Amino acid sequence: MGSRGGKHRTAATAARRRTHSARPSWDEPPTPVGQAAKGLTLGGTLAVILVPLWIIVLTSFSTPGAINRAGGLVIWPDGLSTETYRQMLGDPTIVTALGVSLGITVVGTALSMVVSILCAYGLSRPRSFGHRFLLMLLIVTMFVSGGLIPGFLVVTGLGGYGQWWALILPSAVSVFNILVLRAFYQETSSELIDAARMDGAGEWRILWSVVLPTSRAVTAVTALFYAVGYWNSFFNVMLYMPTDSQKWPLQYVLLTYVNRANGLPGSVNSGFGETHAQTAPLSLQMAVVVLTLVPLVIVYPFVQKHLRTGVLTGAIKG
Repeated sequence: MGSRGGKHRTAATAARRRTHSARPSWDEPPTPVGQAAKGLTLGGTLAVILVPLWIIVLTSFSTPGAINRAGGLVIWPDGLSTETYRQMLGDPTIVTALGVSLGITVVGTALSMVVSILCAYGLSRPRSFGHRFLLMLLIVTMFVSGGLIPGFLVVTGLGGYGQWWALILPSAVSVFNILVLRAFYQETSSELIDAARMDGAGEWRILWSVVLPTSRAVTAVTALFYAVGYWNSFFNVMLYMPTDSQKWPLQYVLLTYVNRANGLPGSVNSGFGETHAQTAPLSLQMAVVVLTLVPLVIVYPFVQKHLRTGVLTGAIKG
């Protein structure tokens, strides 16, 4: 009995060892050293993100005297004031640029999502006409492009110079986003699609009622990517409307102001009113930076769940 019990214990120990050796490394319980290293890494990453943001916001609320005493960027509160924001929001150039940026972001994101979703769904259907050729053609454009000058000649040849659509259409489609959407649409349950077809649903109905509801995470992530791209875009402005300041988005106004280090172009009195000389230019620059960050900070909490789900699922599916 003793030898038999010893054999059972030996077999159980060997089984546990095999199970332990077959377990992936990320399923292992963290060691104290590993846990401490993770905490330090996360803390350092958080500090790298929050400390510059803290300095930018604090400098934007600081008075000229506080900025002069700090020798530039303010790290500790000293003489806070909202005068910079009152002057900035009272400037017609800033208000107009903010409206232009919001309009370009909303219209551009909606257009890009419609085109990307339709293209991705068509390419995900194995029996769609010419889908393999079109897929290869799109992939080639990711590595080979016509270049900046041909693109400029095409847009200007179509009458886009100085027009609103020149800020949207040249960058309306991202092949990478289309490929990501296509990969998700291919993973849609074939049983659901077959059941919808048996009920008489066409391709439009299947896309709207079956595919899109099961792909909310990747749709939200793709829309966020497009929106951030449009919101931060300023290069097309340099190409197609460098002189019409009434059509400049907020990012280009910020770029122009920082480069010139004086009043905003196109604004009254070449600056922020009569009190511009009493306001530190650095606080104005930081205030415009904060203004460009506010919409993203407002939108992000609403898409955070979908962003996390979409990124993780995309990593698993490849």
